[in-house]
Formats: sequence, structure tokens, C-alpha cells
Amino acid sequence: MDYSGYPRNDVLCIDMRSFYASVEAVKLGLDPMTVQLAVVGDTSRPGSIVLAASPELKKKHGISNVSRFFELPDDPEIVIAPAHMADYLEVSVEITKLINQYVPKEAIHQYSVDEVWVTVNGLQKQFGTRQGVAMSIKQDILENFGITCSIGIGDNKFLAKVVMDLHAKKAGIAECRYEDVEAKLWPFPVQDIWGIGRRMQRNLNRMGIVKLKHLANFPLENLKRRFGIMGEQLYWHAWGIDLSPVFGNFTKTEQKGFGHGISLLRDYTGEEIAACILDLCEEACRRARTANKAGRTIHLGIAYSKETGGGFGRSRSVQFPTNITMDVYTIAMQLFHEFYDETSKIRHVYITLDNLYENRETQLNLFDDRPKKKDIGFVMDSIRDKFGATAILRATSYTDAGITIGRSHKIGGHQA
Repeated sequence: MDYSGYPRNDVLCIDMRSFYASVEAVKLGLDPMTVQLAVVGDTSRPGSIVLAASPELKKKHGISNVSRFFELPDDPEIVIAPAHMADYLEVSVEITKLINQYVPKEAIHQYSVDEVWVTVNGLQKQFGTRQGVAMSIKQDILENFGITCSIGIGDNKFLAKVVMDLHAKKAGIAECRYEDVEAKLWPFPVQDIWGIGRRMQRNLNRMGIVKLKHLANFPLENLKRRFGIMGEQLYWHAWGIDLSPVFGNFTKTEQKGFGHGISLLRDYTGEEIAACILDLCEEACRRARTANKAGRTIHLGIAYSKETGGGFGRSRSVQFPTNITMDVYTIAMQLFHEFYDETSKIRHVYITLDNLYENRETQLNLFDDRPKKKDIGFVMDSIRDKFGATAILRATSYTDAGITIGRSHKIGGHQA
């Protein structure tokens, strides 16, 4: 591969090691790298997920982020910490502010709460090499927050991310240039490469593509014929080529829909689920009204409990765009009654309002006072904005099946 025509940038991919667990360890005055600590979503439920495990807990007992609370071994040295999502978001923001002292905001692309890409072009004059820049940032994060991070360095975002996943998590800092792809990336199985999930892995394996080198040497036209644009992207990634922008406003994204979902703490029956669906419709429509948007398509997704498995996802469009809660709820319940299997218990629900339009005008109806309905929604939103999310609720939210009160104490589905 002739790389001379492809851009070379100095991109870092920074990943905080066991971020949630590290934040909790620092709060308790413990060393994040030596303490056995588990962050649990809800310590009152044995089946709650372990959101994060410290490196030492992973090493000694093999605990991972998909383990359950009850699976933790009976070891007196293990520290159990309940999740505090607001703390993790606050620390993440502060770390980004620290990185902002090195580079402008346009050079920072936040990938997740604990992972970020940083373009450090031009900093070699101050730090000597890309490795020098990475070492300085790594040391700053450790000194200011007590948290260890892994850093991948690449000529583009893809190389920085993949070398971080494959090498930096063990070495601390690892680098991959275009010329290093064959030695550092090709020997790894395709499922170890960022962007290749289980389904794609199975499809590639059936074609005899097991390692990244097989993907790089597979005919491009065959990949495009089989996977379309995704096949072409896989091919170029296998050669380490990624043309994603490294500078820009990465916080501005186009809103394509407003959705809310929940994994229920217990099995719900068909009679109970209406209250949950109404709460989700209320939240989705509130967000749409806040963004001055309305949607024409309502999507309802239902997943059944493990005992029966399965579920359904169905959509229906309305004639005129809406952000009125009861409009969306009515359509959602129509879909539910039409496709629900009455013998199944429900464990997961989500509602999405999409096919968006600007909320500039209200379609008048001789038999339905839509302006008044919209005004009621905006009044309820203003009360919640001023006095809190639970300041005014529908009566069903106070029933055992309602979810709004419980969700008001959480961020990202976990305790704030």
C-alpha cells in the first residue's frame, strides 16, 4: 500500500483505566490500581450489574463489566461501591478541561465518558515527540485526578483507537504508524478490531477471514459486493486508512429522533405496561418540545423476559407532525395491543419519536383543540424545568408500574 497520498496527523486515543472504579477508589483514598473494588449499579439488588471492576479485581477473580453483584466472590478484601454517575460525568468534564489546556476544543473528540481522541499536531516543538505529548498528558491526569490512563498514538483516529485497545492497555502508551499496521495489527483476530461486532465476525469467518491480514488481502470488490459501503470501510481500515476528520465541532450532531427506553427491574404484565409507556412518551415528547421539534413516526419496542424471549418493534406514522404526549401514547398503545403476545411478560420497553419537522405551526382540527393540548405540554415542561423533573406528574406515574419517579434519581439508568 502506498501511503504517501493519505493524511498523517498526530492523534491520541486516551482511555481511563476502569474509570468508574478508579473514581470511586480515589474518593475513598485508595489506590485504583491495587484495590479490589467493584462498582455496582444497585447494591440493593443481587442481580444488579457490576458496572466497573478495578484492574486488580479483574486480575484476581476474573470479574468483568458483565458480571452480576451476586457473582462477586466472598473475599473480605473486595470493596463494594454503589454507582454515582454524576461524579463520573463531573470528573470526565474536568479531564476534558485539562486536555483543553494542551489543544483547542476543535482538536478534542469525546468518544465516551471515559475515552477521548485528541489531535496534538504541532506540539512536538514543546514535547519533542508524539510519545512525549502522550506522557505529559498521562502524567497530568494521574497527578490531578489519581487516575491511570492508556494512550494509543496513530496517524489517524482508527490507528490510535485500535493500537490503544490492542497494545496500550498493557504497555500504557503504544504507537502505530501506517508502516506498523502489518506487524502490530494484522496478526490479531478480526473480532479484536474496533468496529467489528459478533455478527460481522461470523460473516467474515464464513468467508475465511479470521485475522486482520486476511481482511486486508481479500479482494475489495468482493467485500463491497457482500457488505456494500461497510465492506469498503473494513478493507481500508485493515490497511490502517481512516479519513475521519480530526478537527471540528464534534459536539454538534443532528438530532434524528427522540427516544427513551428502560430495562424494567421486574417482569411487567400487559395490563401494567401502559403506565410505563405513558411515562416514556412524556419524556420523549418533552425533549422534542424543548428542541422545538415534532415528529410523524412513533416507534414502540418491546422485549420479553428471558423465560419466553423475543419481542417486537413496530412503527406507525401519523398525518401531521406532533409532540403532544397523548397523541404519541395513543399510537404506541395501538401498536402494543396489535402485536403484543398476551402470554409473555415484558422486561424492556422503548419509545422513539422521529421523522422530525420544525415545530413552527399547529395543524388545526375542528374536532380537536390541538393548540390547547400543545400549550399544556409546554406549561408542564416549564414547571419541571423550574421545580424539578417530578414537580408535576401524571397520576399513573405514582402507581407501582410508573417509572418516572425512580428514573428521576438516575443518570444513564444508574444512580446519580
